[in-house]
Amino acid sequence: CAAQATDASGASADPAPVAEPTPEATTDATDATDEPAASEDAAPAEGAYLDYADGAIEATAGPKALFFHASWCPKCRALDEDLRAEGAPDGLTVFKVDYDSRTDLRQRYGVTIQTTIVFVDDAGEKISSVVLYEDPSVESLVAAMP
Repeated sequence: CAAQATDASGASADPAPVAEPTPEATTDATDATDEPAASEDAAPAEGAYLDYADGAIEATAGPKALFFHASWCPKCRALDEDLRAEGAPDGLTVFKVDYDSRTDLRQRYGVTIQTTIVFVDDAGEKISSVVLYEDPSVESLVAAMP
């Protein structure tokens, strides 16, 4: 390619074509390196909203939150509808936990009210929590993320 560039440019532009292919090659190598990183970032960047099941925390990569929901709670229904309409925040997996039946999880994380969001690490240990009763929205969830 360098020989073709030299032939096409002639003797007057000889240094420029030789200098140009080198940065292009460097740029191409950088682009190739950036593309997989972008793909890796893109996969976890999409949020997910799932029903909680035992073992789900450990089986899921990336940031996670437990949403303590009760079907009879109007504020819970509002947040549930917002999560379904807008989707979970990028990069976050939100697990919907039944507030009434999962007393074990309520006790483990100290949850005393519906609309509580508990952010957990990969081992299921609590990082932080927030109650979204006053503003049950995805926007409030994003603002509360650690």
